[in-house]
Parts: sequence; structure tokens; C-alpha cells
Amino acid sequence: MRIYQLDAFTDRLFAGNPAAVVPLKEWLPDEQMQLIASENNLAETAFYVKTDEEDTYHIRWFTPTTEVDLCGHATLATGYVIFFLENQGIDNHETDQIYFNSRSGQLKVCRGEDGWMTLDFPVDKVQKANLQPPALVASVHEKPVAIYKGKTDYMLVYETQEQIEALQPDLREMSTVPARGIIVTAPGRPSTSESEVCVDFVSRFFGPQTGIDEDPVTGSAHTTLVPYWAERLGKKELTARQLSKRGGYLRCKLNDEGSGPARVDISGQVQLYLTGEINS
Repeated sequence: MRIYQLDAFTDRLFAGNPAAVVPLKEWLPDEQMQLIASENNLAETAFYVKTDEEDTYHIRWFTPTTEVDLCGHATLATGYVIFFLENQGIDNHETDQIYFNSRSGQLKVCRGEDGWMTLDFPVDKVQKANLQPPALVASVHEKPVAIYKGKTDYMLVYETQEQIEALQPDLREMSTVPARGIIVTAPGRPSTSESEVCVDFVSRFFGPQTGIDEDPVTGSAHTTLVPYWAERLGKKELTARQLSKRGGYLRCKLNDEGSGPARVDISGQVQLYLTGEINS
């Protein structure tokens, strides 16, 4: 089996969020896919299979310990593999958009002329979490100004970017919180130098419950973040930075004006790190 490792949401290697992508002709047993993901020991390994429909694929995502319902950076990486690697380059794949059938419904990935790719994901509806597990705030050691609960994650809102940068959560205690993970977020600070890019909001994501202490860049978390910041800042096109050690930069857009459910565009760049074969 071929395997690719790529860095998503970055314009350079050794940054962004690494993901493995494994193209398949048919599904492997779940146990074998989980073993491969565990062996890779990356935040996510994506497996995909072509469907009978044009430009449409099935996709599944595994952390080192479990299968998850949605993953942004590994979907972006899979789109890159399909557009540029598995179809022998850009000129042999005429479409600029592909579709994935997943446990979170149908997802779309588009590629732009500037080298960026865009995920089209469903919005995660959140509500204020009036009842919170005691370990939630205790594990981050600093009280947020607001706490929200989405479908799978808690989102803790702080006043400043500096607070987000300084957080050192107790991951063992955080792992007892019944959620996929914990998002922490704040407004981006004004640029302090010409080299610093100013963004609308910043975030970090902790997921010890699913085997990821801190995720470098979490595309799926932005289905929660973007609707919140779009309403708070009064704008639908937003820029974001995830403040992990590796770091990542995203362009986002809230699409909520049609008759259907709201969606979020999450755009980023991808860098190919390695290609190889699995002896399994």
C-alpha cells in the first residue's frame, strides 16, 4: 500500500499539522487501519476509497487510538494527494473540486489557482455550557470569559492572545472531560512588527481524550470557531492562526445566507513530506 505524509495548513515543511494518507482500492479491516494509524503515531491517518460517482471518494480518519467523525487537516492532505499525486499531476485531473462521503456527511475540497485548497465543512452549532465538568476549567488553570459546547468539543474563550500562548493545561486531568477535545481561543493581537501577521482570532486545541495532547492545527475545530468569531466580529471572512509549537495559518469564511444549513470554508496550503509503502 502506498502511504504519503504531508504537512497541512502551512507553506513550509516541518510546520502545520502532519497527516498520513493511505489510498485504498477497498477497505481494510477496521482493526488493521487502526494498527496502521497507531504505527504512524500522527494526529490522524486518513484512508480513502474511490466511489462509482465521478470525483467522489469515501474517507475515514483514525488517530493513534480511535476513529473520529471529522478531521480537517487530513482531509486537506487527502485532497492534495488526489489532485497532485495519485492522478499523476495537476494536468491529468481536470476538475477543481472533489467530494468525500464521510461519517459527517458529504465534504468538498476545492483547489485554487494560488495553490491554496479549501475545505467545505458543515457548521458546528454551539451553545453556552451552563453545566460544566469540574475538570474542564481546573485543567486549564485559568478561568475563561465564556464556555461553549459544540457537538464534540468544548470551546473556552479568553480575552487576549497572550493568555492562549501561556496556557499549560494539566492534560491528565483534561483527559477526564467527556469530549473529543478542548478548544481555547481569543482575538488576535495587533501586529507588533512587520514580520508578524495580524489575524482575526487565535486558538489552540487539546485532545488527550483521543490520544492527541495538543493538535498542531485543527481544521475541524474551525467549524466551531468561525461561526462564533464571525458573529462577534461582524465579518464573514476571517483569518486565523493556531498557536501550537508547529503553528498554522488558515483563511476562513462563513457561508450562511442560503436556504440550507450553514457551512464553513476553511482554506490552507499543504506540503508533501514523504512517500512510501506499507509492508502489511
